[in-house]
Amino acid sequence: MNNNQTIEKLKQMRLGAMADLHLQYMKNNQINNSTPDEYLGLLTDHEWENRQNLKIERLIKQASFGQKASIVEIDFGASRNLDKNMFNRLAALDFLTRKENIIITGASGVGKSYLAQALGHQACLDGLKVLYSSTSRLFSKLKLSRVDGTYLKELQKLQKINLLILDDFGLQAFDNHARESLMDMIDDRYNKMSTIISSQIPVSVWYEIIGEGTIADAILDRIVNSSHRIDLKGESLRKGILKNEN
Repeated sequence: MNNNQTIEKLKQMRLGAMADLHLQYMKNNQINNSTPDEYLGLLTDHEWENRQNLKIERLIKQASFGQKASIVEIDFGASRNLDKNMFNRLAALDFLTRKENIIITGASGVGKSYLAQALGHQACLDGLKVLYSSTSRLFSKLKLSRVDGTYLKELQKLQKINLLILDDFGLQAFDNHARESLMDMIDDRYNKMSTIISSQIPVSVWYEIIGEGTIADAILDRIVNSSHRIDLKGESLRKGILKNEN
């Protein structure tokens, strides 16, 4: 079998990265620089790394993040009330292993969404499934799914997400559909998967926003008691961006 046939068969077996590297080494006459075992290991590592990178890219795309966010870019200025050691422990993602939640509160523009998405991005790098959505958009989608009969299927999809990020929680009043959807969603994920909730509304007011005392009690019991809490302070980061642009 000649090398062209080998490369073609590698591609047909969906070992494209291995085929490309093998072709490159042939063109540069580098094959004899390694033992057969070393060369096979080199090709295998290249294929494995390529597949890992493609998986991460796919996970990031499927997460539907609203912005690019990175742990290394986070500002731990004293005025933000963000403990660096505590947040770095969260960034190690042990909270996902323990099926714990995170609640991030603070005024508009202080960086709640960025923190949540930075943790989500880190989870993607670890090969985990993440979904980011504004709370109102997700509830609207679930409300429509009740109409077309796909509600249970949508809940099953959410149940498989390792980290669900609900942004702008509580900005809109909860109607019966939203309340029931939140209860179903949180109940399905309780002690199974982690959720990050960011909100401008203090947790102390969530009971009133959710409404229906019994349901609100059940939801908050499942969310709050197993959550790490971050209460961001300081001026809006968006103001600083606008000043720099001007």
